[in-house]
Amino acid sequence: MLMMPGGMERHFDGSEEDKPASYVSTNTKMVVPPTKSASGTPQKPALKFLIYGRTGWIGGLLGKLCEKQGISYEYGKGRLEDRSSLVADIQNIKPTHIFNAAGVTGRPNVDWCETHKTETIRTNVAGTLTLADVSREHGLLMINYATGCIFEYDEAHPLGSGIGFKEEDTPNFAGSFYSKTKAMVEELLKEYDNVCTLRVRMPISSDLSNPRNFITKISRYNKVVNIPNSMTILDELLPISIEMAKRNLSGIWNFTNPGAVSHNEILEMYRDYIDPNFKWVNFTLEEQAKVIVAARSNNEMDASKLKKEFPELLSIKESLIKNVFEPNKKTGLKN
Repeated sequence: MLMMPGGMERHFDGSEEDKPASYVSTNTKMVVPPTKSASGTPQKPALKFLIYGRTGWIGGLLGKLCEKQGISYEYGKGRLEDRSSLVADIQNIKPTHIFNAAGVTGRPNVDWCETHKTETIRTNVAGTLTLADVSREHGLLMINYATGCIFEYDEAHPLGSGIGFKEEDTPNFAGSFYSKTKAMVEELLKEYDNVCTLRVRMPISSDLSNPRNFITKISRYNKVVNIPNSMTILDELLPISIEMAKRNLSGIWNFTNPGAVSHNEILEMYRDYIDPNFKWVNFTLEEQAKVIVAARSNNEMDASKLKKEFPELLSIKESLIKNVFEPNKKTGLKN
């Protein structure tokens, strides 16, 4: 197997009068109306999350986080492209927020999407838009786990410059059909002010046995490229996404730890903390291109917007050490 950088996981057009009474529209936040206590004092409604993507990596972790935080939640039973089933979920569960962690990335990687285009469109485009639309119709904020693999280094954002792509930048990468659908749906979702789009990249967690974990992937490849990229440490950022729901934040957010880290830097940490005998071999993008079907995204995202909202957010290298490698450190290795 070879290094596959980038990639992640599988019309309401009325006037203001047409919107549900509970819906409050702003540019940055979706406001859930408060309930009142017996004394008439406004109270925040008890949180209840409706999560799509039960069998996925992020969806499963969200459920565990809700249990840990004592937040009521249920997984949706409906299929994203089936509007009536989504409506039924909302009517039965009565959530305060919706989380979309469902999607198609293909197995074993995004090359699958190149030969399964209609299936990819059905979930990543039609399904996501349907869920956003149904959520809006019911006055609900939707947290949407999207991707930052819709950019690639260019003249304005050179590799190694530290100049990252911002939330308002127009996607410039369509080298894979997967990324093309993700960029397409992100553009359309801009019209939904009840959606919080989180651009995840090359997700990593402290569970080094998970095959979806970027570290696990590259540690098993025969050869890897070596390019700095922005990445998402799920142990740190998934709890932040729940806090974003509590704050009713919306709009597009680069959902990565600040800074960039290269494949070799990660594998050096893996060697120092986990396996002192670990070795790897690099190859070039040109060599990689000969053994993959679709191109892969490489970029650095500007995480300053997220850092401003959450000042405690660690840089990518700090977070890797604190949240991934230190907890997994083998006795007698790096101190």
